[in-house]
Amino acid sequence: MLLINESHPYVFILLGIPGLQDVECWISIPFCCMYFVAFFGNIIILIIIRSEKSLHEPMFLFLSMLSMTDIVLSSSTLPKMLGIFWFNLREIGFEACLTQMFIIHSFTAMESGFFLAMAFDRFVAICNPLRHSVILSSKAILAVGISVVFRAFLFFLPHPLILESSIFCQSNIIPHTYCEFMAVIKLTCGDSSITKSYSLIIASLMGSCDLLLTITSYTLILHTVLSLPTKKAGLKALSTCTSHILVILVFYTTATFTFVTHRFGPNIQPQIHISIANIYLLVPPMLNPIIYGMRTKKIRQRIIRVFYIAGV
Repeated sequence: MLLINESHPYVFILLGIPGLQDVECWISIPFCCMYFVAFFGNIIILIIIRSEKSLHEPMFLFLSMLSMTDIVLSSSTLPKMLGIFWFNLREIGFEACLTQMFIIHSFTAMESGFFLAMAFDRFVAICNPLRHSVILSSKAILAVGISVVFRAFLFFLPHPLILESSIFCQSNIIPHTYCEFMAVIKLTCGDSSITKSYSLIIASLMGSCDLLLTITSYTLILHTVLSLPTKKAGLKALSTCTSHILVILVFYTTATFTFVTHRFGPNIQPQIHISIANIYLLVPPMLNPIIYGMRTKKIRQRIIRVFYIAGV
């Protein structure tokens, strides 16, 4: 193994999906399609929200933050993953590996935070509509966005710092498609149980708190909707939340599976573990623009208008 200052390797070798190397070319096809939809779909969402003044509302501003997060998150893994599958480019530099790892963990935390922000927006809009513009002013939206980013950076910056100061005495081979923290920490010397526990506790607490607050918001929304005088008004109010509820279900379902595979990793086949980890990073960024594009009337109308003008 090549070393720098006898502490860590020059490069890591990403194996891809162990046991499925013979079919990686075929696996790359759906992954490439997912990345294409995630990248360009979220770009379209950003362009539409920026160009349409009627969409300059808290919900859509938070959606634009989510779209930017999805673009960075998917782009941090897919190009390298496709390089592994198509061109056997399995090497990744040590610093590049730590950077990729930090982006994956921090931007996943940002995604969770923006989901919570969007849930809070729906709560205020439905339960306290007269104060919606006051509570979620431009300054408040900016503050929420900065807080979500700062929280993610604060709690996951220790990951690359710990590995930077660690001594590697194992192989430089990572049985994964990207630099996943748990896979890399196993290559270090000594007892890493405390570091692993910190990572799992931080990720689970942050995700659990966000999910609990999101569920609380929608419970209060449902209570308010059921108390509305007419059923039609209640259904109309609830329909504004359906897109958000769908993407939240996708995100937290895949996140839960990923956490379970880490917790019970030895009992799960590596092919299943790594496949779920890839789905966790690819499927939500792909589905977010599709679901919001199809379920949000203002965005759907704008997309139809753009394609109509382009066709003419």
